[in-house]
Amino acid sequence: MNRETTTSTRKSLTSLVVEGGHRLAGQIVVEGNKNSALPLLAACLLTSQPCLLTNMPRIKDVQVMADLLRGLGASVSGLGTTNLKVCCAGVASYEPDRTLVGRLRGSVLLCGPLLARLGRVRLAPPGGDFPARRTLAVHLQALRAMGVEQHLEDGSGDYVLEAPAGLQPTSLYLEEASVTGTETALLAAAAAPGESEIRHAACEPHVVELCRFLTRMGAEIAGAGTPTIQVAGGRRLGGVEHKLDGDYIEAGSWAVAVAVTGGELEVRGAGAGHLEPITSVLKRMGVQCEVDDERLLLRPSSPVAIRQVTTAPWPGFPSDMVSLISVLATQAQGRTLIHDWMYELRLFALEQLSGMAANLFVCDPHRMIVDGPAPLSGRTLDSRDLRSGMALIAAALAAKGTSRIQPLETVERGYAHLVDRLLGLGARVEVEDA
Repeated sequence: MNRETTTSTRKSLTSLVVEGGHRLAGQIVVEGNKNSALPLLAACLLTSQPCLLTNMPRIKDVQVMADLLRGLGASVSGLGTTNLKVCCAGVASYEPDRTLVGRLRGSVLLCGPLLARLGRVRLAPPGGDFPARRTLAVHLQALRAMGVEQHLEDGSGDYVLEAPAGLQPTSLYLEEASVTGTETALLAAAAAPGESEIRHAACEPHVVELCRFLTRMGAEIAGAGTPTIQVAGGRRLGGVEHKLDGDYIEAGSWAVAVAVTGGELEVRGAGAGHLEPITSVLKRMGVQCEVDDERLLLRPSSPVAIRQVTTAPWPGFPSDMVSLISVLATQAQGRTLIHDWMYELRLFALEQLSGMAANLFVCDPHRMIVDGPAPLSGRTLDSRDLRSGMALIAAALAAKGTSRIQPLETVERGYAHLVDRLLGLGARVEVEDA
């Protein structure tokens, strides 16, 4: 297949054409954690001083968040590189661009900082994966506890929020241990003058990284990585330089994509502690892998089924990996029950694997039974969300024949230089207009 397929200037939606059945091998260096990048960019709004973020992932979601900040009056330089300099001294607008908000779930993270800076925010309904299934209830609960009022205006469906007396410190029990809900509470609490406590907080590594970033800016935070976080807010926050931790979900994604082809891989850039919930399941499934320092080594393997894979909050198996582990199960000897109690639509998106001759049964919106190994065959596939889109690419790599995954841009939201990296591993892929 033609290997001259990548460009950074594509304008229309495209498909990834995959000629499957080829063993992949090589090395990948992952960039910064996607799930850290967006809250750190939002945190830059809390200071008028410049911040330098290094090891930033060169992905579409970061581009959208940067464009949102620019639309509010911030300056952002370095896009297209792993080093972004952000200065929010000139922020004057409280209304993020509604078209961009509609493309990015993480745009909700702008609410706390804008309320801190301007006392008001008007946010269109955020988009991203599963927008109809993911409410802002936890975010609004946290902000209301800090003195924020919500107004209904003109029937637009926008979230119009005001802090008439400024953000207030609070003692808060989150209704759900939501990652972005915890991050919204942290961003607001860092600006609220006084002591706040957030209970039933998410413990994921990207929440901990946001706490580290806010601490370096000048906030006082205790309990990061535990369900109870204390924040001493209201201090003058300053600009800092920060290097993002490596993206362990991306590392795990590449490991599965190569494993289903019988290949071998070295992944650098993700820490062993962050990878452990993923590599633990991979090892149970007979994938030959080992981790030392910031290197994951994968050897050719013969995967085996395990009784059940269940997602859980950190440090459990991450929901962001469940689509990929499902594809691995199609190539494993035996039967595996996949249970993702967190999201409904991920497994529905994988029903397409049946058309590739996978032997699976979707029991309900949260559970799927997979029998393997199944020789997959190529077909046209719909990347309905970021993670299932990457899983379908993995399935196409393992299949005989040609597959088309569309739109490619859905997957590029979270995987930097995706096509170039596939080519570098020996995949036979090309990009064509959808």
